[in-house]
Amino acid sequence: MKRRNFIQLSTLAGLGWSLPFFGGLHSCSTQPEQSLEFKNLISGLLKDWCDGMLKQQIHNPSNLEEHGALNCPSCEHIHGRCMDAVYPFLYMADVTGEKKYVEGAKLVMLWAENNVSQQDGSWTVIRNPKSWKGITVFGAIALAEGLHYHGHVLDEETKEAWTMRLENAGQYIYDTFTIDFTNINYPGTAIYGLDLIGDVVNRSDFKAKSEILAEEVKNYFTPHENLLFGECKKSSSKLSEKGLHGVDLGYNVEETLNSLVMYALKNDDQALLQILTKSLNSHLEFMMPDGGWDNSWGNRMYKWTYWGSRTCDGSQPAFGMMANINPAFGTAAIKNTELLQSCTSDGLIHGGPHYVSAGIPPCIHHTFTHAKPLTALLDHWKHLPQISKNAILPRETADGIKHFKDLDVFLFARGHWRGTVSAYDAEYHYKEDFRQASGGALGMLYHNKVGLICTASMAEYQLVEKNNQQEQPGQDICLTPRIETFKDEVWYTNLYDLPATVTSKDVEGVIDIVAHVKLKNGKRKTIEGTANDFDITYRCNNNELAISVKTNQKITSPTAFVLPIVSKNNEVVTRLSDTEITVQKPEGLVTIKASTSIKIKAIEGKRTFNMVPGVEALPLEVYFVPNSSSLELSLSVS
Repeated sequence: MKRRNFIQLSTLAGLGWSLPFFGGLHSCSTQPEQSLEFKNLISGLLKDWCDGMLKQQIHNPSNLEEHGALNCPSCEHIHGRCMDAVYPFLYMADVTGEKKYVEGAKLVMLWAENNVSQQDGSWTVIRNPKSWKGITVFGAIALAEGLHYHGHVLDEETKEAWTMRLENAGQYIYDTFTIDFTNINYPGTAIYGLDLIGDVVNRSDFKAKSEILAEEVKNYFTPHENLLFGECKKSSSKLSEKGLHGVDLGYNVEETLNSLVMYALKNDDQALLQILTKSLNSHLEFMMPDGGWDNSWGNRMYKWTYWGSRTCDGSQPAFGMMANINPAFGTAAIKNTELLQSCTSDGLIHGGPHYVSAGIPPCIHHTFTHAKPLTALLDHWKHLPQISKNAILPRETADGIKHFKDLDVFLFARGHWRGTVSAYDAEYHYKEDFRQASGGALGMLYHNKVGLICTASMAEYQLVEKNNQQEQPGQDICLTPRIETFKDEVWYTNLYDLPATVTSKDVEGVIDIVAHVKLKNGKRKTIEGTANDFDITYRCNNNELAISVKTNQKITSPTAFVLPIVSKNNEVVTRLSDTEITVQKPEGLVTIKASTSIKIKAIEGKRTFNMVPGVEALPLEVYFVPNSSSLELSLSVS
């Protein structure tokens, strides 16, 4: 097959959308300045990451169980998907002419064949033939893109062997994947994967199945906001008690929507493109002004890091390639890339904004997956629309309240304040509870001047995917703002109250969001013998966010509102009085006041650190005083 860009200019032109032609991959003199700035950003970052991965590559021919793999600084095992790096390595070999990248590509493929390659054409997630094989689709796409665009840097014997291996992987995907056999990210990604592989290895049956899946996936978007659903076991499983589907923002924007956009553009699927445009716009509502993704409520948020999802690819292709439809998509692609750059140290992406300050080593998985979408943008560069930061993100200019009916999640904005309150009750597993922000909790609080102030974490950190998550360092303290009490050493909190209800109003410049909640334990049992029924009011005006917590019942057990404040360990904390504390951030001063004494929960060191979403925090506690049924807190920024 003649080498060409898969995603053709004619696709978007056929939709009646304007798409400037920018010229070839290496001839960019006619491109707008902002697009060139973005290209320089992703080109430099990609080189940094590829060089960082090469530093971690294991050279030990005497031990084939590790020779060629990418060593992980944080995990004791080798990640089976490290062969995904074959694509960015081949790209770098092509554009630089440096043989070290060809050698790196050959070594990761060699390791994969010796350790995770299976007779049925699949690859496994770790060196265990019984482990999960669905990840084959991601490695196959990486290999297909690498062979198509850069296979000419390989010797013919290697190229032929890899092409045969790709066809075997395609056959496994073809034989195994249905639209609902597991989480939607796998069949959703296979839509692009089968179509792409079908072109590379000349298999029309692969492409035909891709077309069938593409038609079926159109039924996997929620009725009101067109959010992609199906992130649950299994993707067509029951609705939640509130009638809601399983949705995870991180997997959607960083994996599935990318593949759907690339398939739709490649094949001029106008119906799918129209759905995807609506879906991307809805998902974009959850991007914070600094490019972070608010997945505080997502039902797979156990892999949430502020920039996205830990083992996904990155949101750049979907938003970058559709920037002609909504220029803010381009802003999203750039800002999220800048955030990734800020979380990069020594050539590897760290799993959150505070990893380096907290001294937490990075998992290499983030880097070899996120290198692929940047490579894809560069390989499709001549067909990209203008991408700049001139357009404003929705949450930058938001004002008022927006209720996502398909999630029972409320976004609020007033002045510089941005927040999220979640009563979303859909679960990833219906047998085990990996509690994201729910129960009327404040999942995110952000201020345009100082950035993150509060953020959710898992209620209790758990290794839901032990091969794809890092161990929690030190004590696990939940970061989600909450009411809590203990009885017989059992934790009760509103975070486990899935039926919680939320109402809202916006009157005369003041936003009120009221959550009616109960205190429950992880088994969903309501506490008895003390107050269990509360109202939490989040009141926001231009100047402050106030939190009021009230009950009509008698409190007989020590009960507190816990308010963890996102803060690096070098930020100065000052206690002005028993009821007032300030945290000095680089861009401003955050002041926390309460109607009674503010305490700091017992922690090791200056801050607690949580893997989700990868930040340090100062956990503040405000206890109800005896014979009182209410307490008040407020936050302001100066």
